[in-house]
Amino acid sequence: MADEPTIIVTQTGSPIGRPHDQRETLIGLGLNKMNRTRELKDTPSVRGMIDKVRHLIRVESAD
Repeated sequence: MADEPTIIVTQTGSPIGRPHDQRETLIGLGLNKMNRTRELKDTPSVRGMIDKVRHLIRVESAD
């Protein structure tokens, strides 16, 4: 289990004025406040969520 790749996602943009589904996607990623950071498993579903709100977040590789 420890060998699963992970990524670090940080919210850099505000969801104010964004469509409701983008706000819900941020919440699904565990991000709901500016500069909040989460370490997530690198799965296709998480990558799809990241792609949807890529203009509001910063993604880094967890080494």
